[in-house]
Amino acid sequence: MITNVVRGLAAAALTLVPLLAATPAQAAEITTLADGVRVLPLAAESRTGYERSSFKHWVDADKDSCNTRMEVLIAESRIAPTVEAGCKVTAGEWYSYYDELTLTAPGGLDIDHMVPLAEAWDSGASQWTPARREAYANDLDAERSLVAVTAKTNRSKADQDPSTWLPPLADARCTYAADWVATKLRWGLTADQPEAEALTALAETCGNQPLAYELAAEDGK
Repeated sequence: MITNVVRGLAAAALTLVPLLAATPAQAAEITTLADGVRVLPLAAESRTGYERSSFKHWVDADKDSCNTRMEVLIAESRIAPTVEAGCKVTAGEWYSYYDELTLTAPGGLDIDHMVPLAEAWDSGASQWTPARREAYANDLDAERSLVAVTAKTNRSKADQDPSTWLPPLADARCTYAADWVATKLRWGLTADQPEAEALTALAETCGNQPLAYELAAEDGK
């Protein structure tokens, strides 16, 4: 089971690395949002063949009776959560950074895939193995690849990228853009032109917004 301490240490220990296909000019450490946006590969998107079921999610990967949703709720609760039999989280305290709301009942929360499953498919995941798609959909190894947010904001976002949706809280947008780019770089996903333009504009207003990521293993683990 992931704990707040373990997840915090894992986030602090993220290794900054370049893309596998980085050119010499890109080989320097990527430490800011602007750096990350510059190295995101551009490609047209295609949703042909997408089905949500192609990404098996909310699994219990470590066989501790807690599925991915419960792991995130436990990790992100600001107080010790109430966890009942079968790893059912029933109470805690969660801060939704998209809209600056604090909730104490998990029913009001969705676990958001920072880069939605459909967007991941469009951006390269259509070529992955089912095992890698499952690993992506349940990625607990990176900070805010999965994040607990209000159901309202998650459903407003749906499968949109930053060219058409940003968090309603303006102060959250630089963090959101960095989380988005870090997730794409971690998994080797591409960006289309409108998305890249939106991210570039954000980076210009976000100053030296930090960005940290590590590449996902080739087997997705």
